[in-house]
Amino acid sequence: MYYFIGIKGTGMASLAVMLYELGYEVCGSDLEKHFFTEDELVKRNIKIYPFDENNIKPEYTVIIGNAFLEDFPEVVRARELCKCFRYHEFLGELMKNYHSVSICGSHGKTTTTTIAKTVFSAFEKTGFLIGDGEGFLEKDSEYLCVESCEFRRHFLAYHPEYAIITNIEIDHVDYFKDEQDYFDAYQEFVHNVSKAVFYYGDDEWCRKLEFDTEAYSFGLNDTNDYYLENIVSDENSSSFDLMYKSEKLHRYHVPFVGYHLLIDILGVLSLSAYMGFDHETVEKALHGYVGPKRRNVIEEYKDTIFIDDYAHHPTEVGVTIEAARTRYPDRKIVAIFKPHRASRVLYFAEQFKTALEKADEIYLLDFTSIDDKQDGTDIDISYLADMIPGSVILPENEEGAKMLARHKGECLVFMSSKDIYNIAEMVKELI
Repeated sequence: MYYFIGIKGTGMASLAVMLYELGYEVCGSDLEKHFFTEDELVKRNIKIYPFDENNIKPEYTVIIGNAFLEDFPEVVRARELCKCFRYHEFLGELMKNYHSVSICGSHGKTTTTTIAKTVFSAFEKTGFLIGDGEGFLEKDSEYLCVESCEFRRHFLAYHPEYAIITNIEIDHVDYFKDEQDYFDAYQEFVHNVSKAVFYYGDDEWCRKLEFDTEAYSFGLNDTNDYYLENIVSDENSSSFDLMYKSEKLHRYHVPFVGYHLLIDILGVLSLSAYMGFDHETVEKALHGYVGPKRRNVIEEYKDTIFIDDYAHHPTEVGVTIEAARTRYPDRKIVAIFKPHRASRVLYFAEQFKTALEKADEIYLLDFTSIDDKQDGTDIDISYLADMIPGSVILPENEEGAKMLARHKGECLVFMSSKDIYNIAEMVKELI
């Protein structure tokens, strides 16, 4: 029996599903409130218990979520009684059994991993781990595509055959000392890759990486190894020529719009071209793409647009608002943002201000969990609100939902790595 401490966590839920699909017994513990990541667990009737150190049994193999410190009661008991792994340690061992692909970077990991598993699955049996609670793996899978997070250097536990690096922009500022420290983690990671690395060559930090193995750049600039030409986009799709060192490989037509999505696709197309995958089959697979949960999920509800996105870094917030503006140029864009980690808000305050001010109206929700302030940063949401004239601190209750419901007919953009979707549902009920 595998027991997960923090089974609803991003990555943890996905890994639990993978072990279940491999035929193992799986259960775990977490908070009793609903998180979107638990949906796949519930579908499989995987037991989820409230936190209680008495849950732990000596016969369990325990996988500990990285959000839980060594003094957490369940962790203490598990260390006393059981064989234990941290999430990244266990995943690193599991990856050794397959031809593995790590997708890492400050932004775009989840979407790029979802694209990669879509493409690879068209050619070989492919397992995948995505940070939205989805995971799949069979014993006879050939490939394993894994969203690989740099948080506290955890991705250094992975030794993949291939890697895609989407960008390098400092994050997790409660841990990394500065941009150089953050970059150094990626530099160390690429030394773990055994066959080939594909990196976003329009990113200045990615360009500084030094490699032990084959490495190929991708981007919109024709100085990259792989790049795009003759891009034509409308509201629902894009067409472009995939180029490799001045050679046209294929003209693609895909149901994706937006600069950031084209870069995510290009990273996967670069790897798939290197692997020798047939371009027409790749293109057909992309037309069957189903996006990950909470990544620019759009719902038109009674003439009101609801966009739900995991954006929690200022670059992501800005891109999400810009994409909404492009898609709905005639609608007022209303940004609703709930930060994760006080340290991130403090470090990026000016960047958050600039990104959020791309919207017509701005609502801010306060931090809600212990880990948001676990590094000791002593600010609340008013710190950011005071910097943004006209912004409103929104209570996360029925009163707040009523305030948002007044924007009926407009475009409401909900952004957070936290559970902001709960208030969105309250707004729909009022509308």
